Amino acid sequence: MKTLILAAATLAMIGAAAPALAQPVLAGVSGYGTLGVDDNNAGSSNIGAVQGRLGARFGRYFGVEGELSGGFDNARTDVGGVRSDVSLRDQYAAYAVGFLPVLPNADLLARIGYGASDLHVNQPLNSSFNRYETTWNAGVGGQYFFDGANGVRVDYTRETADRSDLDANVFSAAYVRKF
Repeated sequence: MKTLILAAATLAMIGAAAPALAQPVLAGVSGYGTLGVDDNNAGSSNIGAVQGRLGARFGRYFGVEGELSGGFDNARTDVGGVRSDVSLRDQYAAYAVGFLPVLPNADLLARIGYGASDLHVNQPLNSSFNRYETTWNAGVGGQYFFDGANGVRVDYTRETADRSDLDANVFSAAYVRKF
């Protein structure tokens, strides 16, 4: 299943990037940033986080972005068969992004990337530890701009863990600012 998701996301990115390859490489480079919240859902646990992104868009169809998140609440879930409190210390990732303009102020987007999450786990009897997970990520979403610089963005990203079963569905909503 992980291979199928990764293959589908890769094909989507290649298809979205193909028009950009016909453009001069540095034509129309612009930057953007986002600030928002996300919900990290890993099975029976949901952890909220504040999320920021910085990106560069090359022409109309292709871009890259970096993402950084920090958790603001805990989730109570089973870890190794023991009821535990789990919090997200930080999460970061880098993505290749394909944009599809559908209206003058609206884009659909697809992204694929690689990231890491640092989780803190508290268990009964004062036992606690950190767990570091690396993930392959693929997502889709959309953004709408109210004027030439300010807008909103919503997206869904599937994070597939490299060495464990801690896969996550991440839903996010953010303010977007072009610069």
